[in-house]
Amino acid sequence: MKIELTTQKPWKKWSAISLFLLLLAYATYTISSQSTKSVSAASLNFQTVQQGALDVYSSAYGELISARERLLTAPALGKVAEILVRPGTKVTPETVILHLFNPILEQEVSEARGELAQQQAQREAFKYEQQSERLNYQGRIADIEAEIEKAQLELSVYEELRGLGVSSKIELQRAKLAVKQESSRLAFEKEKYIQFIQMQGYQLTQRDITITQQGSQVALLEKQLDDMQVKAGITGSLQTLEVELGQSVQLGESIAKVGSDDELIARIRLPQQQADQIDIGAKVSIDTQKGMISGHISRIESVVTNGSVLAEAILDGTLTSNARPSLAISAHVFVKHQTDAVYIPQVAGLRPRSKQSIFVRTNANTLKQREISFGELSHGNIIINQGLVLGEEIVSSDTSKYNKFRQLSLTE
Repeated sequence: MKIELTTQKPWKKWSAISLFLLLLAYATYTISSQSTKSVSAASLNFQTVQQGALDVYSSAYGELISARERLLTAPALGKVAEILVRPGTKVTPETVILHLFNPILEQEVSEARGELAQQQAQREAFKYEQQSERLNYQGRIADIEAEIEKAQLELSVYEELRGLGVSSKIELQRAKLAVKQESSRLAFEKEKYIQFIQMQGYQLTQRDITITQQGSQVALLEKQLDDMQVKAGITGSLQTLEVELGQSVQLGESIAKVGSDDELIARIRLPQQQADQIDIGAKVSIDTQKGMISGHISRIESVVTNGSVLAEAILDGTLTSNARPSLAISAHVFVKHQTDAVYIPQVAGLRPRSKQSIFVRTNANTLKQREISFGELSHGNIIINQGLVLGEEIVSSDTSKYNKFRQLSLTE
């Protein structure tokens, strides 16, 4: 058996190495061509990084609401008999919104008035009866006093006769006893009269209390009847009307709501990320589209709803011509003062509280992508938390088509 050994030709090995190096060079060239792109400097806009004192404001939105609101409720069971005012109408405290009708209440008022009149008449009759009784007491007292005078006169006569030896001793003693008995009778009658006067006072007081209670009941029913003409109660406008003509309503049922027009506050929805940095009393600038109104934060809720926190602001400045309840507004709320903030004017594409890769000029002819951390946006300036320093320039033009390049080469 014949065995033949073959030897590998050297040129095939070198050909494979050469092909690998060629492919490596092509890949390097391709990557290099994607890392750098030539761009005309005239086609780009630049912003220079600034540094200095900056007041940070939070942008928010909301609406104006009435500072004074009054809920109108049914004063008693009734049926809506007439509607005089519709929502949006200007009202005064005496403006009648609607009429309610309740025949039972009218009957109760009439009966209560009759009962009050009867009690007052009974009191007057009782007073005259007591006056007559007092006169009787006074007459009896006068009679007793007259008897006393008569007895004293007889006693003095018997004393004189006794001195002359004409009258007997027993007659004198009898005269003295008569004076004593009539005096005791007078004292007893006067004591009875005093007690009668006191008792009469208590009886009159009791009747007065009953009349007062009945008067209060009449006043309450009359007020309920008067309140069946539902009035606005405050100056402003009728905001809502919750009943219809002919509808029956229960005692205390909501009928309408009235809100002030000239006394307004702002209800603002603050971003959750900044709400805990805002203090009560913080200044607020409110934009109504027809002017600015100054104010200050008066209340901040603790509940977060859909990424925002509800707050209220008292308006300190003069209201604009279009200011009214439910008007949509935007607001700038003071958050804090930074003495050495790094910032740039905001341009399209830069988002507050985000990290973005943007092109930064490293020298006269080169731009490189760099990750920048942005902070709050305040009055058109966006704060830079990290990635840029004073004096550096960033590209403010739209460079989304160059995002695949790590750097750009500027040409004239």
